[in-house]
Amino acid sequence: MSLLDAAVRPNPQQPYESDGALLRDIINPSTGSMITSVPEHGPDDVDIAVASALAAFSTGTWPALTATERARILLRVADEIEASSEELYQLEALNNGRPVNETRAQLSRVPEWFRYNAGLLAAQRTAVLPTDGPYLTYQRRAPLGVCAIITPFNHPMLILARSLSAALANGNTVVIKPSEMTPLTTLALLPILQRAGVPEGVVNVVTGAAPAGIRLTEHPDVAKVTLTGGTETGRSAAVAAARRFARMTAELGGKTPIIVFDDSDAKGAAEGAAFAAFVAAGQSCVAGSRFLVQRGIYDSFVEHLAARAAAIRIGDPRSPQTQMGPLISERQRGKVAELVDSARAEGATILAGGNVPELEGELADGFFYAPTVISDATMDMRVAREEIFGPVAVVIPFDAEDEAISMANDNPYGLGAGVWTSDFSRGLRVADGVKAGMVWINDHHRLEPSLPWGGVKESGIGKDAGSESFDDFSWIKTVVARTAPGYSDWYGGANERLN
Repeated sequence: MSLLDAAVRPNPQQPYESDGALLRDIINPSTGSMITSVPEHGPDDVDIAVASALAAFSTGTWPALTATERARILLRVADEIEASSEELYQLEALNNGRPVNETRAQLSRVPEWFRYNAGLLAAQRTAVLPTDGPYLTYQRRAPLGVCAIITPFNHPMLILARSLSAALANGNTVVIKPSEMTPLTTLALLPILQRAGVPEGVVNVVTGAAPAGIRLTEHPDVAKVTLTGGTETGRSAAVAAARRFARMTAELGGKTPIIVFDDSDAKGAAEGAAFAAFVAAGQSCVAGSRFLVQRGIYDSFVEHLAARAAAIRIGDPRSPQTQMGPLISERQRGKVAELVDSARAEGATILAGGNVPELEGELADGFFYAPTVISDATMDMRVAREEIFGPVAVVIPFDAEDEAISMANDNPYGLGAGVWTSDFSRGLRVADGVKAGMVWINDHHRLEPSLPWGGVKESGIGKDAGSESFDDFSWIKTVVARTAPGYSDWYGGANERLN
């Protein structure tokens, strides 16, 4: 049975029977045609899924396993994902339209997150704390309970793996709500988890739209919510979690500045930094959509960036020759086109792209948009301030280093940033000055399981990946044990007790 078949068939770990259920068509964005249908889950289905996860946590074996046993299962999960990797690459490329070369490069990293968190679990130590007097004080970690993971359409498998591996390592059970547009690799992961030995009920999936997500964030039995999505969605989810003091991690919007200094080679920097703007068709929270370029190389930089954009091969995501696929939907393409049109109206220059490319055959109905470079832009234009989530690079000149830092920080977001310079000291100095959760120097979007991922300001709270994420899926209990014989009688005259 293929992973696509596994993804859409009824599964014991999914809280539904598909016969008679409301269905949602899953669309191939490169052709506009239907791939398959999945159940359209709502709040009642979420309640069933959370009840399943809660039962698995309260009476199941998963939280009671030793660290060694859980780590061993996570390592098997990594092996099973690798064994299914080619099908997963193809399935995700089919579902979200990202070229298979990009998808293969990204999903090949997914097993690392399970191995990394298995390693943290196996090596986990808890503290013995210094205490005055005859006391032994130590700490223990315990799982939180049911954790909700809400993932976006752009990187379904990778973003899920970051949180799921940490949640499972700590002994939690999970309810996942993938984007209603891209649920297929998440559903395909369920039989992989089962083969690796993850017990039934530990991981549950609901495939619905906003009503399902809202219920999941508000559910009284959900102890932690991890969400990747838009800022307003994250704000609402954080308020819902705060009402019951549940934990919350949110990776939200971004408007990533890429600062290019005139000590850089203009052509090399443009070609290297193009990855920031156009990978995943610009549908990334850390997409480099604001290029702040020092005036001395501004004209040369935009010329080379426009040439690189014009040369990108647009086409069928299944082809190894394709360098850029479609946007996720007609609606998203319309939003991108409207923002580009606003730049034209405000006096900017479209140096490359700014149009829907003409493609043949079934691709003619796909949701493609040409890689776009906008010059002569200013900081007050909409394209310079709003998140675009499409293949659009806005290039703005600056003169001095302090000005560049100020321009980079003049935005409500703070997820990622890039600095391009041949002066290493300057790179470190500017990285310190930029308000962003992740800063790359002479590169972009480099990830490792050990690197904490998350932003500041309206880009969210908390961290995904790294030991910070691992630790946040458990809570600490401090135990104070009196070691002296007998008892302390404060009211009988033993007045040396310390409080």
